[in-house]
Amino acid sequence: MVQLQHRFSEISYKRPDMNELKANYDALKEKFTRVSTAEEINTLIREWNEIREWFDTQSSIAHVRNSQNVKDESSRAEKEFFDDNSPTIAEWNTEVSRIILASPHSVEIAEEWGPLFPIMLRERVRTFTPEIKPLLVEESKLSQRYADLLAEAQIEFDGGVYNLSGLDKFCLDPDRSMRKRANQAKFGYFAQHSEELDSVYDQLVKLRGKIASTLGFDSYIDYRYTAMGRTDYNAEDVARFRKQVLDVVVPITVQLRKRQAERLGVERLYFHDEGLQFPNGNPNPQGDPDWILENAVRMYRELSPATGEFFDMMAKHELMDLVTRPNKEGGGYCTSFPLYGVPFIFSNFNGTTHDVEVLTHEAGHAFQVYMSRDQKLVDYIFPTAEACEIHSMSMEFLTWPWMELFFREQTEKFKFYHLQGALLFLPYACTVDEFQHWVYNNPEATPAERKQQWRAIERMYMPYREFDEIPYAEQGGFWQRQAHIYASPFYYIDYALAQICALQFWSRAEKDRETALVDYIAICKVGGSMTFGEIVKEGRLISPFREGCLDAVVIETVQWLENWQEKPAYEEA
Repeated sequence: MVQLQHRFSEISYKRPDMNELKANYDALKEKFTRVSTAEEINTLIREWNEIREWFDTQSSIAHVRNSQNVKDESSRAEKEFFDDNSPTIAEWNTEVSRIILASPHSVEIAEEWGPLFPIMLRERVRTFTPEIKPLLVEESKLSQRYADLLAEAQIEFDGGVYNLSGLDKFCLDPDRSMRKRANQAKFGYFAQHSEELDSVYDQLVKLRGKIASTLGFDSYIDYRYTAMGRTDYNAEDVARFRKQVLDVVVPITVQLRKRQAERLGVERLYFHDEGLQFPNGNPNPQGDPDWILENAVRMYRELSPATGEFFDMMAKHELMDLVTRPNKEGGGYCTSFPLYGVPFIFSNFNGTTHDVEVLTHEAGHAFQVYMSRDQKLVDYIFPTAEACEIHSMSMEFLTWPWMELFFREQTEKFKFYHLQGALLFLPYACTVDEFQHWVYNNPEATPAERKQQWRAIERMYMPYREFDEIPYAEQGGFWQRQAHIYASPFYYIDYALAQICALQFWSRAEKDRETALVDYIAICKVGGSMTFGEIVKEGRLISPFREGCLDAVVIETVQWLENWQEKPAYEEA
């Protein structure tokens, strides 16, 4: 690991020389043929890891710089280099994986690198063959086209021009007509580009089916679960979890929406009302992005020595790009630069409550990466996706005592908004997941049939949802705003599984914050060296797959919300 000396903008980047890399991989494979001891093969695994650390760091730098400005031709060229050549690197890594798996020193290898390492190698071998390389390149290009379509949005609204993130503040305005018009403008953009959005997704679904069949999987679902490292649960377990949400949470959310309508003073709650929780506006941070960052530094210093060290480092090296701007890719993410052992946070601040939520969320991911920086393998920097989201969503709740720094007199409103949002989110996450299972079980469905199915599932999990004069959403096009469906299939139920764990951390922190924080930091240090189920146990959490796991934490959450509602906290002071 190299000590980071510069700010992100000054980090050196070098496009990999594929001929040089091939020579390095060929030399590495030749060395493997000459090893005779476990010590020698473990030395070569370290050498392999160093090659991957360097390549992954250059790839991450290219990805970040492209997402900072999708119109920049130079950064786009570097991103496309990795899109085009990463499948070849995957091929070479698969060849090395096969060699390691064939070693007579499997016991010693597992002892040195952990029992999950050989499982990861087998998954890599199962989910790659050279025949799928051109398919993976095409998949990357299609996913990038979707991201570009959203990033390129320049929507005229009320005398200004906004991207999709920039419209969000109008979608949350206390003026109901403003909210409606802003949502109409947003979905109008999707309607305007519906033909290409449908075409891109249709190509992705069929392409992914071809990838799975080429590899010998019965379905893309089976392939994707394997590729995502879901080793201790399957699609049937996820379906049972969704059923628990349907039975336990959906009736509660219907009542929460009724109370929301009463607070807002509207007879019928429409989609454009859903985001607004209080008639005088949602709680918003009481300062600009620099002020938010300044308070975040204080918050993380006071939370714990480890978080203070982490966030000071992030601020010092400018490892964050937080504010929305034209041609910036939408959404938020955390990535890592393994060569330096540091993460990077990307988001789109837009002046709403979400600015603080996304900062604490992505900081949770980033803190886990930082705490895992001494893990032996690049494979262990991140755990599987649903475990990653425990770190991010739990951080949102563990920082509650410092929310007054950002929201001041609106702090209690924020807590209600945040905790209720955790429950309201669960049915939506299940909608996204059930829709994707239907899509890949019905890959020949037409775009119209997909939209029809989405609307049917949406009505099941969110029976209160009504669209008022937003035809594209009413016709089932809402899902096309969810980037995960295009770019990261089946990466969404992870948020729901993690939310159940995060709510447990919220509950524990309300009673004993110190112990909860100790367990949280412990699972951050684990990184990806354990499976999801093992990480849940390490954090002393109840698995979301356990029957009845929702009951206790959901009841406690509802009780907190009901007690809060007895206060006139949403009224003007």
